[in-house]
Amino acid sequence: MRYIPRLLADPLLSAAARFPALILTGPRRSGKTTLLRRTFPKASYHLLEDPDVVGRVRSDPRSFLESVRLPAILDEIQNLPELLNYLRSRIDQEGKKGAGWYLTGSQEPALMKGVTESMAGRAAVFHLLPLSTVESSRVSLLRGGFPEVLAHPSASEVWFRSYIQTYLERDVRAISSIRDLTTFRRFLALVAGRVGRILNRTDLAAPLGVSVPTVSEWLNILEATHQILLVPPFHENFGKRLVKSPKLYFADTGLAAHLLGLENERQLGKSPFYGPLFESFVASEIVKAQINAGRKKDLYFFRDRQGLEVDFLVPKTGGRLLLIEAKATRTVRPAAAEALNKLKKSVTGHSVEAVLVHLPSEKGPSFSAVCPGVRAVVYRDIPDLVLR
Repeated sequence: MRYIPRLLADPLLSAAARFPALILTGPRRSGKTTLLRRTFPKASYHLLEDPDVVGRVRSDPRSFLESVRLPAILDEIQNLPELLNYLRSRIDQEGKKGAGWYLTGSQEPALMKGVTESMAGRAAVFHLLPLSTVESSRVSLLRGGFPEVLAHPSASEVWFRSYIQTYLERDVRAISSIRDLTTFRRFLALVAGRVGRILNRTDLAAPLGVSVPTVSEWLNILEATHQILLVPPFHENFGKRLVKSPKLYFADTGLAAHLLGLENERQLGKSPFYGPLFESFVASEIVKAQINAGRKKDLYFFRDRQGLEVDFLVPKTGGRLLLIEAKATRTVRPAAAEALNKLKKSVTGHSVEAVLVHLPSEKGPSFSAVCPGVRAVVYRDIPDLVLR
């Protein structure tokens, strides 16, 4: 499979010059290991899933670290979080000589707990999601951005089915003591059916016959393993009463489409989930743009009690605010910008830019000419909008 360069490579190289350790988290199969091995080709590689390696580390962690040639990649560090304590000691002892530890992890809770306790100030933390539209033109609403799916799109259904099975057996069981995986699979499908909606835990718990706390725990697992994005409401009310629950999206719309049983473009185009999936696609592209630039996820939505709603708000430097409405259409009409204009007029204390993100089209009206104050852009323009 041909390697696709990742935008996060430059932030990783920059951080490697300033920190003795880097930690790269993200969902399984998003390309973390490949990215590190391509970015740091001289680094030795150690997979912390091999039973022999795991046994060796647990019996004598100091000897293992002493045998490692720097720079070094320690892959899937969440399997041995206790190693972080010994790694911290070695870094502190060696100072600059201890630079060049590159760690990956797929399960964030255990990993980040270890980072907070053992590696504070010593490690730069990054997140890698599947490929973005900037990184590959093959990324799409239906297939998403997992590298292996894009390399073999005809086998995507089998790949996603296998991915879910692996995810359930490895990540979910490693994080939580879930016994009824059949119910958890139904939960995944229900979550996909709520994409783009305000999160209602009771609505998810009732069909499954489980408690709301159980649903909350399962949602935490999905978010911690980077399968979903929970987008909170914007914290400033602009004089309005706001809803307080987050909106639910998938980090990869290919996985969501698979869970919804959508196998081709024709089914997608006719599906009632077409609009919500496109909204999720835009959310994912916004977050990818932020974290691929080495920044934190910083994304919100707006909805007040009177029904005024704008899909996304992105805070920018200098007190600027970007308002985004996502529409799964190639025909841009002024009515689609009504909410953007209303909210834009209500905002105080910010310099506001309003855009409508839509599907690409060879022809189309000049949206700005018929709707002053709002620009129409295609989703490939999202990184430029978010980062500049």
